[in-house]
Amino acid sequence: MPAPASVPSPGRHQRTATRRAAPVAPSPRHRAAQLHPGAWWLWALALGTAATRTTNPLLLALLVAVSAYVVTTRRPHAPWSRSYGAFVKLALAVLAIRLLFTTLLGSPIPGTHTLATLPEVPLPDWAQGIRLGGRVTAEGLTFALYDAMKLAALLICVGAANALANPSRLLKSLPGALYETGVAVVVALTFAPNLIADVQRLRAARRLRGRPDKGVRGMLQVGLPVLEGALERSVALAAAMDARGYGRTAQVPAPVRRTTAALTLGGLLGVCAGTYGVLTAAGGTYGVPVLLAGLAAALAGLWLGGRRTPRTRYRPDRWDARAWLVTASGVAVAALTALAAARDPAALHPGVVPLVAPSLPLWPAAAVLLGLLPAFVTPVPDPGPARTREPAPDPAPKEPS
Repeated sequence: MPAPASVPSPGRHQRTATRRAAPVAPSPRHRAAQLHPGAWWLWALALGTAATRTTNPLLLALLVAVSAYVVTTRRPHAPWSRSYGAFVKLALAVLAIRLLFTTLLGSPIPGTHTLATLPEVPLPDWAQGIRLGGRVTAEGLTFALYDAMKLAALLICVGAANALANPSRLLKSLPGALYETGVAVVVALTFAPNLIADVQRLRAARRLRGRPDKGVRGMLQVGLPVLEGALERSVALAAAMDARGYGRTAQVPAPVRRTTAALTLGGLLGVCAGTYGVLTAAGGTYGVPVLLAGLAAALAGLWLGGRRTPRTRYRPDRWDARAWLVTASGVAVAALTALAAARDPAALHPGVVPLVAPSLPLWPAAAVLLGLLPAFVTPVPDPGPARTREPAPDPAPKEPS
């Protein structure tokens, strides 16, 4: 009888097909190349400042598109970076509520293009100046839309900062005098992203179990686990803060404490007075000097106040040339938009009476495009969770000779 054919041993391709790739952790060099979180906030706040200087819907839409492109290309893979969509939905809700109020309560803008006439509810004498119902004009709705788009663009810019800047790294970069205030702000800013992440996780779990996750009933059944998770996270945060010695201060002499309080309070008052002088025409002579003196006093007070809360930083973030470029791009957008609003207010604030289509001013639009610089000078974010490699296809078995 012929001997049975021996079973071939697994080849090299078969052995490597069963191996799984180890997760790729971010290298320390890539970690050090990340941008300073304060630069992202300054860039986003500068874009928001530019949004407050115009009501041109085309410029506002361009500002939103610039921030959305930067967020899409440079948003890291982290739970707190998913809050951008929530801010966009909040901005859309602001637009809808403002238009609804204008439709129901009327608008002070006179108009000749009547879109609809609602039944008007008579109000008592003490409610003079308030109208409920009546004519709905295209001019009034357009004015409300322009004004609401300004607030919506500001909200989206703040959402971009939340999606791009790591709140924990931002807390490490604060001076010692602002550490306790910074902790409160960071906890407040991370509450909404963590809440959104919990809602998404619970809804996905309910879908896998075949239970409804939409509608009022689904949201009510998701609400209790979300609140329970928020309470557990708060308790864990309190325990971690207590273990790290949060709230403990060093002994500082009384004269130093009084000097710190005087410098900080005087600096803040000087900043307020200087800002008022800069914004008003009558204070053009004293506004800038008082503002600079207030800033100097406030910074000195913060420096002295940092001696009360001594702490060390592990791997401190460096403010490098890329952080300066990102900040400069946002400041340039804000400054050029403010200059355009002062020189050509008609282009940045289009009128609605008579109702005309808004036009896109060229050089203010080019100035807004400077906000795209962070998408090209900042490092690419860390990749998401490493995926296992697909097994290599088995080679075709050879026929026994």
